[in-house]
Amino acid sequence: MCGIVGIVGQRPVADRLVSALARLEYRGYDSAGIATLHEGELQRRRVSGKLVNLADKLRLDPIGGLVGIGHTRWATHGAPTEINAHPHATSRVAVVHNGIIENYRSLLVELAADGYLPSSQTDSEVVALMVTRWMDLGLSPVAAVQATVSRLQGAFALVFMFQGEEDLLVAARQGSPLAIGYGDGEMFIGSDALALSLFTDRVTYLEEGDWTVVTLQSASIRSRDGHAVDRLVQLSNTSSNVIEKGPYRHFMLKEIHEQPDAVSRVVGRYIDRAERTLAQSPPLSFDFATLPRMTVSACGTAYLAGLVGKYWFESLARLPLDIDVASEFRYRQPPLQPGGLAMFISQSGETADTLAALRYCASNDQHIASVVNVAESTIARESGSVFPLLCGPEIGVASTKAFTAQLTTLACLSLVAAKERGTLPDGAFEKLIDALTALPAALSQALLASDDIAEIARGISKAKDVLFLGRGALYPIALEGALKLKEISYIHAEGYAAGELKHGPIALVDDTLPVIVIAPSDELTDKTVSNMQEVRARGGQIILITDPKGAAIHGSTAAQTVILPQVHSFIAPIVASVAIQLLAYHTAAMMGADVDQPRNLAKSVTVE
Repeated sequence: MCGIVGIVGQRPVADRLVSALARLEYRGYDSAGIATLHEGELQRRRVSGKLVNLADKLRLDPIGGLVGIGHTRWATHGAPTEINAHPHATSRVAVVHNGIIENYRSLLVELAADGYLPSSQTDSEVVALMVTRWMDLGLSPVAAVQATVSRLQGAFALVFMFQGEEDLLVAARQGSPLAIGYGDGEMFIGSDALALSLFTDRVTYLEEGDWTVVTLQSASIRSRDGHAVDRLVQLSNTSSNVIEKGPYRHFMLKEIHEQPDAVSRVVGRYIDRAERTLAQSPPLSFDFATLPRMTVSACGTAYLAGLVGKYWFESLARLPLDIDVASEFRYRQPPLQPGGLAMFISQSGETADTLAALRYCASNDQHIASVVNVAESTIARESGSVFPLLCGPEIGVASTKAFTAQLTTLACLSLVAAKERGTLPDGAFEKLIDALTALPAALSQALLASDDIAEIARGISKAKDVLFLGRGALYPIALEGALKLKEISYIHAEGYAAGELKHGPIALVDDTLPVIVIAPSDELTDKTVSNMQEVRARGGQIILITDPKGAAIHGSTAAQTVILPQVHSFIAPIVASVAIQLLAYHTAAMMGADVDQPRNLAKSVTVE
């Protein structure tokens, strides 16, 4: 969500802070700011809108200093205005904050009684006011932070800078990620390794409840109870060059085109292509053969990947699988069968609701596994088994390559489970291995439909509403198609199981409604085509996403057809994902929308 950067350096930090914040733009934000300490005095520059506004402001009104903190804010409490932008400051301290302080109202009442009044509408400013009050009472900066943090309820990553302290930053985390970077005679703090990749590849990830005192030469870390702790310093494989778009107009388009390579890495991890069998993999913390049940929990696009996975695990491995949106699961607190597997899917590995669901399952006798893109993330660190996506950082807020990598990982794991449980008929295993082996090439071929999809998008861009239909494992792809379209084009779209058309959605159909039907040729195609006929009879504009066989038989029913490669039905949902991504992308780009950073959205949702 929001982004944090802090530097204790030996050369001016203002421009470096802005450059590091640019690495975090992909998270989504609506205001930005930095604060530095120049000749012992706190200085701030804040703006609403994008980082370019902050850079312009600094050119007109520069600030010096060798120590500083910066922030990109995604508004929660208070509108995205300059006065609500971070850093928040008093005459004694400046602070940046990711997360939500749940008890800020009661703390503000307490502070107001002592004459400490806020100037913003945010929950974050209460932190600066509390630290200032403790310092006014005689506490040192470090002690004032300790006293303040002990009173906070909610999720936070906090970094503090103090008037007159040119060799000091203090930071704390609870629920929101924070990393320390080790440089050559200088130190850094950031929301993640990508924020620090301009400066260093040596990082330490703070654990839940940790707080740290950072100087030019070192970082001393203490746990929640105040005891000194050692945290691993590790080399990050995050490179700063991943944020380059190359020849592509948008990061989203670049990442759509990276999918064949990304998926190939996943397949190579699980499949021995030469031997047509499963590759050797690290030992798991559970045994698929004896699992009584699986529980999957995730949010947004990751949840839809899990929904496709449910079809695969149940049909191939005969393994019962329950799936929930994490924000519902954590409060429903369902009974869980002892010894089951709980799997959590998250691109960032920091999704707050998903992490809370993980901790609930861990306390209820479940094996814990995660499918994540950030191997050093909190969800990964708290999992017994981790299945990395291997797709590299994803900059576009609307997930593309992470989604297909999630799908491919789940497909491979369902095949592992089926093999271990002995549920596949003779010859089926080899066919599924061949299908996965062919997947990267199929995605490359699917990308060739981009120009045809761009032409279809021209019509979609004029619509007010769009309907997506699919059956079986393609039903979640219909949901994902609708989600992608509304995320980046702001066109209202809904996804439905095709069999549900007559149970309500058909009332929406008229000659202005595009109906996108995802129906490659399989055992369910004929039933889906009957739904197409119902739409056609009512004047709906059918756009059919299918394969050559499906187009030859049913293409005449549609106004427009997208032809994808002919593939095994096992991998058809992954191949179809490319088409719905391109449709959303071309529609939004044609409308002039901010494709990579759509309004109101954040890449990593680290608060409820």
